[in-house]
Amino acid sequence: MTRSEFAEEVKRTREGVRRFLAALCCGDLALADDIAQESYMKAYLAADSFRHDASFETWIRRIACRELLSQRRSRRPTSEIDEASQAMSPDESDSAFRYQALYAALARISERERTAIALYYLEGYSTSEVSDIIGVNEQNVRQILSRGRVRLRFLMNNNQ
Repeated sequence: MTRSEFAEEVKRTREGVRRFLAALCCGDLALADDIAQESYMKAYLAADSFRHDASFETWIRRIACRELLSQRRSRRPTSEIDEASQAMSPDESDSAFRYQALYAALARISERERTAIALYYLEGYSTSEVSDIIGVNEQNVRQILSRGRVRLRFLMNNNQ
């Protein structure tokens, strides 16, 4: 992959990757941007190893998932989600809180469920594509999505 091809792929995929990571980071856009930047840097350094058996977008999301997990393992959370939501400024616009309940619920389900749900429901990937990105078979993806939906529904209904 040439440098210009890589740049074109970044332009084509960056908004989708950022949106995907924002969901996985439960609305923390700064963390999502950091992980996206690190993921693209790693992809650039490994561009020679990119095999065209999958799309670039699938490949970069796979890298982003691994990078997020790596950062989560190395970081200790500084506060609980409930404390963070109370600390937000009342001067923020209403649109900043549009998905707060969803992000709070996503923060309380497993990383694997959150990733599968974000890819399938928020990004529109098929179960086959989700399977390729998270590295489990398609049947497991369907089970993960099912469990995740049940947990999210419970959390969203009990958060009102």
